[in-house]
Amino acid sequence: MVHKMRAIERNFDFVSDPAHGWVKVPVSLLRELGIAGKITSYSYRKGKNAYLEEDVDATLFVNAFKKRFGVNPKFNERVVDRTPIRSYPSYS
Repeated sequence: MVHKMRAIERNFDFVSDPAHGWVKVPVSLLRELGIAGKITSYSYRKGKNAYLEEDVDATLFVNAFKKRFGVNPKFNERVVDRTPIRSYPSYS
């Protein structure tokens, strides 16, 4: 499957609480980038989306995205007091 990047597709939600942050990325894009099997258990998954922890996994994603598409992804940042992300199943 070839991912055709539209302007909206290079914008990703970044949600952070007082302790940590995560980037929401479709699992299909992680597969296309060849990194789906490299995501750690510190990230989470719900439905068709992965929530990549900001340190290792989000960095892996940004580097793979830039290599594949030639541009850095953009982030829509949102800071919240609490997020349900930690209650999602661990990425595996």
